Amino acid sequence: MQKTQALYTYEIITKEQTALIEKAANCLASSFIGVDVVGKWVQEPMVGQLNIGYEDFYQFTKDYLDSTIEQGYCAVALDSSHNVVGVLAGDTNAPEIIGEDVFEGSFSDMNVILHVLEDVDKRFMADYKERTGNDMKNGEMLHLFMLGVTAEQERHEVIKELGNILITKAAAQGLKAVLGEATNPKSMRVMEKYHNMVKYRDVDGNYIVHKYQENSRLNRIPSTIADGTYIIIKELK
Repeated sequence: MQKTQALYTYEIITKEQTALIEKAANCLASSFIGVDVVGKWVQEPMVGQLNIGYEDFYQFTKDYLDSTIEQGYCAVALDSSHNVVGVLAGDTNAPEIIGEDVFEGSFSDMNVILHVLEDVDKRFMADYKERTGNDMKNGEMLHLFMLGVTAEQERHEVIKELGNILITKAAAQGLKAVLGEATNPKSMRVMEKYHNMVKYRDVDGNYIVHKYQENSRLNRIPSTIADGTYIIIKELK
């Protein structure tokens, strides 16, 4: 599946495209760890506060892609040189709550991020069960897990097109909703603007959010950069 715009080509990658998977993992890892894009510093706030290196994060990202790529929800933007300059990767698995540290050694700080994501996911799934009477199952929702863009031009267009590809596919396959954990206002704004995703409110009308100021490892993140990780959602039917 390919779609061509002015500057970039877009496609959903498959498990056979091993070189593209590696390029996608590099794009995601670079944008999360921190990269200068035309004089602007692009970095995920939690990763920026923690002791996480590129090599470890690249391996984590590649392992995720390798384990989910067959589901068909990893879209990439390619420039004219066939470099991956944008990735939106997701899966249709129900969030898994492990509840304990799973990363060791130089990657041990990734446990902090894992617990933040598990906190909001656990609360979302509890709210889902309260609303529906059922546990959330695999294959019900598209979970957008990682977004990374290193394109120097038309960055918002890249995000818009990547999202359109995956959300259109999810709707065509009959999924109920698109779900994500927005870790900073920038990603939240673009998903709201281009894909009509909104901050999720629980049955009591409250946002499901993990506030960074209440986390001893993340409370140095300036509130002007990001205040927390929010569940965001788009209903598909």
